[in-house]
Amino acid sequence: MLETLPLDLLKPRPVPQALLLGLQQRFGERCNTALAMREQHGRDESPFDVPPPDVVVFAESAEDVAFVVALANQHAVPVIPYGAGSSLEGHLLAVQGGISLDVSRMQRILQVHAEDLTVTVQAGVTRSQLNAELRHAGLFFPIDPGADATLGGMAATRASGTNAVRYGTMRENVLGLSVVTASGEQIRTGTRARKSSAGYDLTRLFVGSEGTLGVITELTLRIYPLPEAVSAAVCFFPSIDAAVQTAIQIIQLGVPIARCELLDAHAIRAVNAHDKLGLQELPMLLMEFHGSPASVAEQAQTVQDIARDLGGEDFEWATTPEARTRLWAARHHAYLSGLQTKPGCRSVTTDICVPISRLAEIINASVAEVEATGLAYFIVGHVGDGNFHMAYLIDPLIPAERETAERLSHQMVTRALRLEGTCSGEHGVGLHKQGFLVDEAGEGAVALMRSVKQALDPRNIMNPGKIFAV
Repeated sequence: MLETLPLDLLKPRPVPQALLLGLQQRFGERCNTALAMREQHGRDESPFDVPPPDVVVFAESAEDVAFVVALANQHAVPVIPYGAGSSLEGHLLAVQGGISLDVSRMQRILQVHAEDLTVTVQAGVTRSQLNAELRHAGLFFPIDPGADATLGGMAATRASGTNAVRYGTMRENVLGLSVVTASGEQIRTGTRARKSSAGYDLTRLFVGSEGTLGVITELTLRIYPLPEAVSAAVCFFPSIDAAVQTAIQIIQLGVPIARCELLDAHAIRAVNAHDKLGLQELPMLLMEFHGSPASVAEQAQTVQDIARDLGGEDFEWATTPEARTRLWAARHHAYLSGLQTKPGCRSVTTDICVPISRLAEIINASVAEVEATGLAYFIVGHVGDGNFHMAYLIDPLIPAERETAERLSHQMVTRALRLEGTCSGEHGVGLHKQGFLVDEAGEGAVALMRSVKQALDPRNIMNPGKIFAV
């Protein structure tokens, strides 16, 4: 069986018949209580086993969202926003029952202002859908978590991905939001201007709030011109340490690399099997360079010299769009590829991020610890910004493996905090990292977060049980 949450976190609330009737009258077939649909919306990539929500509602507009939230608030019933269902930390699990509010049908790209490099979209638009639309104008949106997530979900979890080393995370790239608050009111935060000092920064309050303060319905985002030249290269190393030291030197020298991803030998073995790549089963950096042809060549030569000094092999280039797409698709498939190496397994996935100078220290120590246990694992990492993921592969039928993975995860987070890092670089807190958040931020800071939650959501209907207990 999967990990079961403590009973004190599972506090289902009654869903009155009047609420269900109101939803059915408004939404018809878009209101679904079938068990199969509820189970689909009550499961994510986390290792938790939680009962499904009581009802699933498919919203197609901000007005739909406002109606659901207002009705839920009237009856004190939880609302859990749902996008692509790709959460790793239990964000979408209905720990107190209630309504799974699916915004995936809100897929309109509302405005593209190419001259201002901004775009406004509904929350259910995915990153690949947006980039397919922008490509015709010579533009792109760079934030790319491994899954083809919805942009609303990406903002809610403050996602980043492989391009963050050059383009930043969702925090830096969300200019404004439309949000439905816990009372059912629609509000707007931010503008299309590149900066503002007008009042509290409500946009940043909702970015990373994991659906606990309101439901994001629209986003205004920064977009970027497609670079004139793009080249991707892989470089193999004799050890993980050599690969990580190379990444550290690249950043410390100020090389404006766009992507710098680490895959260990276990991850390479997995993507080879899944994507039929035939890569050497050695620690590897997968890098991408953006800019003019001359600047790309200069960046690549600098990085090649650094890598060679640390035992790296000569670059293997992917200069055509097709070759680059194949490599990056394999990188984005790494999580699912890794799961397939141990059929039936689940993953306990870490997400720590540390100052770049401490990255080698924590990776080396974490590898030594997991190797000593014999537990299956693999590593992928956005090492250009000090963030990496170690996925511990556990048999859900063997509790000892789960216990070992959680112990290793705790040791890694403790070390990351000691090195002035964070327990979560991009996945968020959800259910899994609540204890770590207290360790990182302190009781006083978490109490302040709880006060904000209680002020904006006094009936605790917005995705309750996530980030911290109320």
